[in-house]
Amino acid sequence: MKARTLLLSAALAAGLITSSTARAEDCEGQPGAGAVKLSVESAGLRAARGEVAVTVYPNNPRRFLAPHGKLARVRVAATAPVTHTCFWLPPGIYAVAVYHDQNGNHDFDRDLLGVPLEGFGFSNDAPTRFGLPPFEAVRFKLPAGGRTIRVQMRYQRALG
Repeated sequence: MKARTLLLSAALAAGLITSSTARAEDCEGQPGAGAVKLSVESAGLRAARGEVAVTVYPNNPRRFLAPHGKLARVRVAATAPVTHTCFWLPPGIYAVAVYHDQNGNHDFDRDLLGVPLEGFGFSNDAPTRFGLPPFEAVRFKLPAGGRTIRVQMRYQRALG
């Protein structure tokens, strides 16, 4: 029994196996070298199924939501009503986009008219009344002491 516990502990430490707790607590990136912690709370999830994708963008409006424009992305198992993720980044100006990939297909599902079928949100809870929010509305400062931001998920339709 003792040997089995030691083997399990060694495998977890070596990253050969992971637990859902370990994945949710680990941050993307590396601490040190001037990096500070950005914690993201994705709030208002309707269900604890699928995963939540949190993407960080640099202070550049041309890269926001553009293909290959991201700095970092984390996908974690969805936990309702709040899913926690974090990143190690240099202090600066960033933007965050989140979506609840309820069916786990790694795609932001929309109907034939382009209406989102899955929950989504942006830093600063930027409004999305008609289309995407302007970049200026989603920008925020990550200070030298780190920061926690809360993104409220929005659901326009239910996934069938």
